[in-house]
Parts: sequence; structure tokens; C-alpha cells
Amino acid sequence: MAVDMPLPHLDRPFDYVIPDAMTSEVVPGCRVKVRFAGRQRDGYVLEIAEPSDADRELSPLLRVVSSEPVLGAEIAGVIRDVADHYAGTFADVVRLAVPPRHGITETADPPDYPQPRAPEGEPVLLSQYPHGASLLRALATGVAPRAALCLAPVARPVGDWVGALIEAASATLAGGRGVLLLVPDAADLARLEARCTEMFGRGSFVTLTAEKGPAARYRAFLAASRGRVRLVLGTRAAAFAPVADLGLIAMFDDGDDSWAEPRAPYPHARVVAALRAARQHCGLLYAGYARSTETQAMVERGWLTSIELPAVVRRESCAVVRATDDGTPAAGRDPAAHSRLPHEVFTTIRAGLASGPVLVHVPRAGYLAGLACARCRTVARCAACAHPLAGERAERGAAPVCRVCGVRPDWRCAECGSTELRAPRVGVVRTAEELGRAFPQTPVIQSSGDHRVAEVGAEPALVLATPGVEPIAEGGYAAAVLLDAELLLARADLRAGEEALRRWLAATALVRGASDDGSVVVAGPAFARAVQALVRLDPIGFAERELADRAQAGFPPVTRLVSVEGDVQVVEDAVATLHAETGATPLGPVPVADGEVRAMLRTPLATGSALVAAAKAVQMRRTAHKEEGSLRVRVDPAVL
Repeated sequence: MAVDMPLPHLDRPFDYVIPDAMTSEVVPGCRVKVRFAGRQRDGYVLEIAEPSDADRELSPLLRVVSSEPVLGAEIAGVIRDVADHYAGTFADVVRLAVPPRHGITETADPPDYPQPRAPEGEPVLLSQYPHGASLLRALATGVAPRAALCLAPVARPVGDWVGALIEAASATLAGGRGVLLLVPDAADLARLEARCTEMFGRGSFVTLTAEKGPAARYRAFLAASRGRVRLVLGTRAAAFAPVADLGLIAMFDDGDDSWAEPRAPYPHARVVAALRAARQHCGLLYAGYARSTETQAMVERGWLTSIELPAVVRRESCAVVRATDDGTPAAGRDPAAHSRLPHEVFTTIRAGLASGPVLVHVPRAGYLAGLACARCRTVARCAACAHPLAGERAERGAAPVCRVCGVRPDWRCAECGSTELRAPRVGVVRTAEELGRAFPQTPVIQSSGDHRVAEVGAEPALVLATPGVEPIAEGGYAAAVLLDAELLLARADLRAGEEALRRWLAATALVRGASDDGSVVVAGPAFARAVQALVRLDPIGFAERELADRAQAGFPPVTRLVSVEGDVQVVEDAVATLHAETGATPLGPVPVADGEVRAMLRTPLATGSALVAAAKAVQMRRTAHKEEGSLRVRVDPAVL
């Protein structure tokens, strides 16, 4: 019995007696109510065993909530693996894996789910990649291949990530096994749904995502757990989907930060997929235009097979990428400086508009994303809360506003007394104004998080978009301009370069190939490693060098890193204990909030499991003795 008790020292199964009146209702995986520590608790039946003499003193089940088996043995094993990997508890992970019960949906007559149609013709996309045909044959014959597919970033069939996932799914379904396709967000899921409907038929699959609401989500979950569908699509919430006879887990863009679960024990869907593939002996495919260092580490260990086009073919297929940077200190910081929009940007836009739409990639939303003193360059901050001020469009130029307090202060620089402001960071709205004046006869379309545009036509237009919400152009963009590259590279994050390259490649993938005069210009520091990797269209080479730097510096994924955060004394005691027990190297602590600090411990991968187990043991001792103070543990945190 798995009892809903998230205390670490109680993270184990418990035995209960099934009353005779409930014998016919209780099945492995069903939900029940039990008495635990004097209170009624939810629980799941993991296994039913024959009673023995020692079981006479056990407490009985109180009642059966539902006889529906929602927690199968395989998924329970995956949940246990994920909890152990992240120093978490079974109760915390099972909440992520099994959606809340919806009684009306559970008792209603299930809809009919037709079998997926067999695809017509031979696969044409993956067969263009070395080892791609072998991957499809292995999936069709029931073998469990594991691969990392680096797609060519181009608006052509060879760069169609949806087509790649569908071909892999078709081969697996033809072999009689189930498929789980995972994408990072709702927009990608909508594209995948539309193509799967076209390929496999309406109603032949279900989508499992938290955004669909409790009834629709539970209906899709039941369709999978009852074995009524063999194809499941979803976002992070579907990583634990109970697909019957699972033959393939395919994940698109595993480097996207939305894959990291914000709730304890903070699992990453990439790791969940890998643990499932190992336990359930199914195929695993990570597909994307970029290559994360975590995936590259698995490739170099021989756990994944790398699939990519040869460099010559990739450069011939994709758009021509150039970097432009005049090298002046003002480049990319002052909206009045010509260096932010150098001459080559206007030349590329003008040439692209002659044959179709042009994408302008702007990393910041809003009007002026940040303000500073025009005289001494001090960051302008709100006098009430000290939060940096931003600029909003006004009748005369821009007006400063605090996005925390919501006030429009009469600002004066605390350093020099000046009241004049400048804009170090320009948003997509202000950029649209500038380019609209430069190209007055051209339609200007804006797409950002609060106003997302899904698609644009093939007619000439300026399409300005922030990262992740770029519209898809009919026939592909004629050109793309990637502005303010240094803003993405200057983020205070270990993965800043990797994330910048991932976003740039996603934008490049929307542009026509070189034979169709497709071109991309990135405005930023041409000497930066990520910019050079983009110019060469070499995400794998970038991942290899990034991984080598991580190994030299001692950071994940080459090492195991455990973060402990909480009250000062609690963190210091935990770090001392973990260092003494495992020999892990401590880093920090550093302050993170009022009265709280964060420290990290790192160790080689060979001893990583011991460090994670020791961190779990520290939490178990604390909860068992009801020690005061807070302590939060994260294993390999997504943000460093």
C-alpha cells in the first residue's frame, strides 16, 4: 500500500488487511482510504498478497474509493525510480503521475477510439538521415533503440520535427506497440495534434495535458490506462502516461525549460523519459534542432545513438547564416545607436521582403524593457521598491513605470541627479515602431507572450516576435534577423549560451533553404561561441565543447549536483553531514532570501547515487525527529 504521506521517513509501502466485504472491489492500482497516524489518508494498492499469521494485527482498509486500477505496476516502478533519483518521495511523484479522480468521467460510457490508420507510402524524412532507416526498422520490429536526432534547422521536409515524430510513431504502431509523443508547450501540441489527425485519423489518439481541465485530462488518462488507445500526445504532464505495451517515447526539444517540473521533487521530463525507457525496455528518441549538454553526455557515454545530417548536406539544405557586429560599446544597448540595427540588417530585410515575409527576432517583450540614467548609466530603479523601471509607450516618447508597484514615478538619478533616461534594453513594441518607420509600406505583425500569432501568409511582411512565439510562415520566411544577441548571452545562467543557440536555431528552422535564397543575420558579438555555432549550423559541436567545459569546471551533467536551501543553520548542518558522509565538495552557502541560504554539493557521477541517498537520509532524520527549520533539496537543478 502506498499511502499519501510525503514525509521522507515514511516513504515506504505499508501493509493493510482487506476486509472480506471489500475483496471483490480491491484490485492492484485502485484508490482506497486507510487510517494512518490517527487520520484518514488516501492510498493506492500496490500488490495483493496472501495473508499470513503475522498479518492478523494489521489495520483494515477503511473503504474503496474506486476500483479503477489507475496505478499499474510499471508506472509505480517508474515513480519509485524518479523519487529515488531526485531524493524525493513516492507520494510527491505519484501526484504528478496520476491525475485527480473525476467520478462522473470514470463511470461514464467511454468514447470509441478507432485504431490509427496505417500510413500510405514509405517514410521519406528520417530515411534522409544516416541511421534513420535503421531506427525505423528497429521500432517496427519491437527492438528498443535509443537515439538523439539533431534535425536540420530549415523550413523544408528534412527539418520537419512533426514529420519526424510521426514517422517514428508510425513504425512503432505498425509493430503493434504503443507510443508516447511529448512536446514542450500548447502551441507545439496543437501542431502535432493536427498532423496526427491527418495521418492517423480523428479520435485514434488522446492528448494528455493539465491545461485541458480535470474531466478531459482524466478521460484521456483512462483511455490510456485501459488500453483503449495506443498513441498518447502531451506536454510535461504526460511524461508518466500509462501507455499499454509502450514501444516508444519521443520528446521534442528536450532543452526547453518548460520540461523542468516546478514542484517537489522537481523532476525533469528528459530524465523521466530515460528512466522509463530503461525500466520498460522501450525505444527513446530525443529530437530537436539543438543538442542539450545532458543529451550529448548520454551520447558520449554510448547510451544514445546520435543521428544528424553530414555537415556539408546541412549547410546546403539550410539558410545562409551571417553574423554582424560593429564592435562598438554601444552595440545592442542604445535604441538611438545605429549599431543595434546595423546596415546589414536593413539590407537583409529589404532583400527578403522582395520574395516573402521576414522574421525579426527580439529577445525582450514590451516597449523599453529597461531604463538607465542618460548621464551616468546607472540603472533606473523605483524609489518605493527598488525594482528596475521599464518604459511604456506615451504620447511623447516613453514614460517610466514600475511593473511591480504599477506607478509612474517622477524619477531622478540618485547618483548624479539627472532626470534624463536612456534605454539599454529595447522591447519588441519599440523595435516594431523603428522598423515600421523604416519600411512604411510594409505590414508589421507582432507576436509575443500576451498576443501570440500562430501563422502568417506568404505575402511580404515584417513579423516581429519574441523567443518561443514565432509564427509559422506559409512556405517559410524569406529571411530572419536575430537582434540583441548579447542580451541572451549575458544572462546570469550556466546554460545561457546553450539556451541562446537553441532559440536561434528554432527561429532559423522557420526560414527557407539556401537554394531558395533563405538567409539569417544575427546582430551580436560574432566572436561568441554560440554565435559561431549558429553560423556553422553546428549545434553538436557546440554541445561537445560545452560538455568539455562543464567537465573541466565540475558541473552537471558530468557531475552530480545537489542543492540544499533553507534556514542558515539547517543548511550548514546538512552540508557538514553530507560532506562527512560522502566526501562531496561543498559550494557556498550564498544568501537567497530573508534568513535563507543555498549551498551546493557536487560529486562525480560514479558516487552521485550515494550523495542523493545521503541527502534523502538527512531529510528523513529531520522529519523523524521533527526538527525545526526548512530544508529543500534539489538534484541537478535546471537553473544555475
